[in-house]
Amino acid sequence: MDASLKILSGVAVILPLLGSCIWFWAKNKIGEKITGLAATGTLVISFICCLTLFWQIESSARVEFFSWIWMGSSELVNFSFLLDPLSLALGLIVTGVGSLIHLYATGYMHGDEGFGRFFSYLNLFIFAMLMLIWSDSMPGIFMGWEGVGLCSYLLISFWFSDEANATAGKKAFIVNRVGDFGFLVAMFCIFKAFGTLSIPEVLAIVNSGNLDIVQVGWTQWACLGLVLGAAGKSAQIPLYVWLPDAMAGPTPVSALIHAATMVTAGVYLCCRLQPLFFLNPGVMELIAYIGGLTALFAASIAIFQNDIKKVLAYSTISQLGYMFLAVGLAAPVAAYFHLMTHAFFKALLFLGAGSVIHGLHHEQDMRKMGGLRKQMPITFWTMTIGVLAIAGTPPFAGFFSKDEILHIVSGSHRGLLSNIAFVTAFMTAFYMGRLWIMTFFGKSRGHREAHESPWSMTAVLCVLAALSAFGGLLNWPELWGGNAWLEHYLGQVVTQMDVGHGADALEDSLKLAGFSSLMGLGALGLAWWKYRDYQTQDFRSPAFNLFKNKYYIDEFYDAVIVRNLKRSGEFLWKVVDQGILDGTLNGLAYQAKKTSERFRRLQNGLLQGYALWIWLGVLILMISAWSVR
Repeated sequence: MDASLKILSGVAVILPLLGSCIWFWAKNKIGEKITGLAATGTLVISFICCLTLFWQIESSARVEFFSWIWMGSSELVNFSFLLDPLSLALGLIVTGVGSLIHLYATGYMHGDEGFGRFFSYLNLFIFAMLMLIWSDSMPGIFMGWEGVGLCSYLLISFWFSDEANATAGKKAFIVNRVGDFGFLVAMFCIFKAFGTLSIPEVLAIVNSGNLDIVQVGWTQWACLGLVLGAAGKSAQIPLYVWLPDAMAGPTPVSALIHAATMVTAGVYLCCRLQPLFFLNPGVMELIAYIGGLTALFAASIAIFQNDIKKVLAYSTISQLGYMFLAVGLAAPVAAYFHLMTHAFFKALLFLGAGSVIHGLHHEQDMRKMGGLRKQMPITFWTMTIGVLAIAGTPPFAGFFSKDEILHIVSGSHRGLLSNIAFVTAFMTAFYMGRLWIMTFFGKSRGHREAHESPWSMTAVLCVLAALSAFGGLLNWPELWGGNAWLEHYLGQVVTQMDVGHGADALEDSLKLAGFSSLMGLGALGLAWWKYRDYQTQDFRSPAFNLFKNKYYIDEFYDAVIVRNLKRSGEFLWKVVDQGILDGTLNGLAYQAKKTSERFRRLQNGLLQGYALWIWLGVLILMISAWSVR
């Protein structure tokens, strides 16, 4: 069994890395068709390996490969994988949804000059993501953490000849470095507290309960660093600003990296180290409020966006906020459930938006769309399922996962967070209804004749639509006659808060579900009333400028941070570097040069002069000797 686990996990990880090297080396030499199908094939094989591991491993397994980092004569870190419900469930999402998006990209990227390079980056991303979620040590996770950050930068700025795309890539890279600093601080603090960076060993020490006050103090700093790292990777306040600009990359990138996989890494990290956070209830409270405020904040911006991908980008930030809200309330199963259903319906929505953009010859402004439901029927119906899912409409997947989070928040007796969660749910349904109606209903608003996308794209939309429709079965509540499979499966490695199952639990649950459903349908109805005959513009009043300009957060960061950093850089460059450092070194070199020029004049080639200087030297030595004597 151990050998088979090693082979299966090794193949699942190495194949995408090998494929990335081949597609980058071959580029367009082997043709689009072979490159696309082969790159997709490597992901399908990885998915099959993950699925086999899922069926073989009942609880958890540690697969060791080799010694990695040594400190003196002792081994510090082993290169090994921790395969348990947390890592296997997300591994299935990464490789499964990744395979579908690879197939979709074969049609979307057809004819692009960088076709081979694009699939090289996609395969490399899958390798890095698997390293992140399967590694059993903090350095291993950090290696994958940095790897997905690199791939995100490469793919956001994929069309780097456009300055806007290149700038968006740099913004994502730099903002995430701030979060990565927090991750590094957390890693150092964990080592200081426990003397190890192995996650199973750290959790075993924490669960033993034999911690002194100094160790607990270090864990608090570690948890704060992890929160900063998670806020960067998962686009939470205050480090969310990179994700909307990341939409500059090709749409399959938005679906894979910035909706279904990489941005959930922060949620995964917090769930993986849950016992560490239990030692610091104040940090968990902080996570809950960061998540809730991010969810509300991003939703209020999404309502006023006109770029179809920007709406979905802010929606992703908002839904990630829901996940962090659940994590902070000690409900990792609810967070993971929403993570999985969100991967289905948000990948569907992004790829559906990509299909619309492809059919409209790269038009992304919803004000220039309209009336597409007859011209793009498959895209329309699949996106309809995605919209109903994210709006929390029963019986679609988003209804069950979001309803579970709302149930958790209500049971936590935190009035502010509960109000935030429900208001955000209403706003989510409204802005998604706005997107759906402005894109597919009404009259055509100036776009060229649209066309349906090729089968490689529409087939993927249909599969994701099915997952978005029936994904709620993964954790059908026991109160409603289900088996809550995901709760029992993940319950082997995480602890879920108990919201109470009293005599009226079923009635309360149904009331809450009914209320949230009516609220979502009401928001969709409001969107239909407002946008069914949309022709020109909306939200014209200056009162909406704050929301239309995204609260001027980017401008604030630019004025307070970016410009001051530039000024500091110019000061260090011109004053410190050129003025002091270069000035000192250049001054010394100048004086040495002048001194050498003066001494060089003594070397004039006249023997009489040399003889004179020799006798003068001898005379000086004699006088000196006499003086000493």
